[in-house]
Amino acid sequence: MYVLHIANKNYSSWSLRPWVLMRTLDIPFEEQLTPFPTGSSWSLYRPFSPSGRVPCLTEDGWAVWDSLAITEYLAERHHGVWPVEARARAWARSAAAEMHSSFTALRNACPMNCGLRVEPFAMSEALKHDLFRLGDLWNDGLARFGGPFLAGDHFTAVDAFFAPVAFRAQSYGLSFDGAAAAYPARLLDLPAMREWYDAGLAETWREPDHEAEVTAAGTIVEDLRATA
Repeated sequence: MYVLHIANKNYSSWSLRPWVLMRTLDIPFEEQLTPFPTGSSWSLYRPFSPSGRVPCLTEDGWAVWDSLAITEYLAERHHGVWPVEARARAWARSAAAEMHSSFTALRNACPMNCGLRVEPFAMSEALKHDLFRLGDLWNDGLARFGGPFLAGDHFTAVDAFFAPVAFRAQSYGLSFDGAAAAYPARLLDLPAMREWYDAGLAETWREPDHEAEVTAAGTIVEDLRATA
């Protein structure tokens, strides 16, 4: 049995990616949630994760860390992780890798916090560029492969990699043009995404550094999270 180590569902965008992929594709796993500590996670997460970070997938004493590595490990064992057609698969891998390594302005200016609604401060040019590129990328995939998902009619790993952006769009009121405008809501409506969201709202943990990231990003107008 796979064990997927994750952190708080309200905060952890990296944890969401393999979690929603496995849940949506019905790949069985045991969830092990360890909340983020304040400061470094190294000593807390090292017993199960070589990098001292999450997500980390373990199986029979073997660890696979990093969301992209986990995805490829699963793809070697389970059907449907990537599209079947070669060009669609190459496009999906390219888009997922871009999400994995880029969009720094979006990550910094709109940190994931599922339970909050935030009026963001004035957008930087870097953030505007990231949002333009996201819309351009999504519109390209939806047009090339016919939708409703980025690489065709089935949810695959490339959609999982953009799942945290859907929560960011909801929290910060981010909008996109063309067919991309409806894509975040489509992801948010997936059963696995609703399950993650409900669990995130139910969490009562508050980690000061993650909370401070949001107050630096904008004005909180609504907090939907459960209180302790």
